[in-house]
Amino acid sequence: MQDEIEEVQRRAEREIAEAGDLDALERLRVAYLGKKGELTALLKRVGELDPAERKAAGQAVNAAKEAVQAVLEARREELSRSELESRLQAERVDVTLPGRDAEVGSRHPITRMVERIEDLFAGMGFESATGPEVEDAYHNFEALNIPEDHPARMMHDTFYFDEDWLLRTHTSPVQIRVMRDRSPPLRTIAAGRVFRCDSDVTHTPMFHQVEGFVVDEGVTFAHLKGLLQDFLQALFERDDLPVRFRPSYFPFTEPSAEVDIGCVICDGGGCRVCKHTGWLEVLGAGLIHPNVFAQVGIDTECYSGLAFGMGVERLAMLRYGVDDLRVFFDNDVRFLEQFGP
Repeated sequence: MQDEIEEVQRRAEREIAEAGDLDALERLRVAYLGKKGELTALLKRVGELDPAERKAAGQAVNAAKEAVQAVLEARREELSRSELESRLQAERVDVTLPGRDAEVGSRHPITRMVERIEDLFAGMGFESATGPEVEDAYHNFEALNIPEDHPARMMHDTFYFDEDWLLRTHTSPVQIRVMRDRSPPLRTIAAGRVFRCDSDVTHTPMFHQVEGFVVDEGVTFAHLKGLLQDFLQALFERDDLPVRFRPSYFPFTEPSAEVDIGCVICDGGGCRVCKHTGWLEVLGAGLIHPNVFAQVGIDTECYSGLAFGMGVERLAMLRYGVDDLRVFFDNDVRFLEQFGP
């Protein structure tokens, strides 16, 4: 049996030395040292020998197993080192190559427009305020002198949760909250999202609005005209930009006006954008209605006020030459990357 043990050991060591990879080495380990391996089978046969031969045979098989195991481990270490070197060589990175440019994001054009509006009014002494987007009917309508039968309160125009709660339809409720919490004089601007049931190339169910108001002693319509003319000319960077006021009606202002600017597309010559009138409507404004002051406890004998509101998307479309409102919300990188970082 001694000759057989030595022959198996020599064959195992030779095949292990010739193993080309770790998988082949594992197969050889199983073939010689596994539960059904050749050396394991020889060890089981020791019990069949004469008692006088068993001890020497058992020692020989165990010595052969230890020798084969040692050769196996040495070969495994050698193959592992070789595989690691091959992988490192294949995955080598040339650190001298120039790096890839990082993608630089940009602020959304609506964000840019809101920031520009806020900056311009901050330069005029206004401070910013915010309010909730989920509003109650009192702040959104009643406190702003909007009666229950007004069309703006209809289901087809407003997103209602129930009869008392809704998604705000304008940022004017911020005006009520600020005037109720603070005392005049006030110069406040409020920008935020508003919601109405409408969707086409010039309307979306969610859009952005800016509300501004001034409450102080002796505020007149002349102050309103001068303020908005300065703002619009600064916004469009044209000192000669024509601005006109047309009589209108809003429940929360009296008198009220729609404000137009000379068309920035055709310079007043007439085009499709201005419907060949030479004018573009950009915001609504007026003097704060006495009924609104009554809701917030401001004495109209001492104070008067002006208010104005504008759609941010409308101004952004004019400033950036965009003809479809929906592209602001499509998240098309090709459109957004035009506005720079």
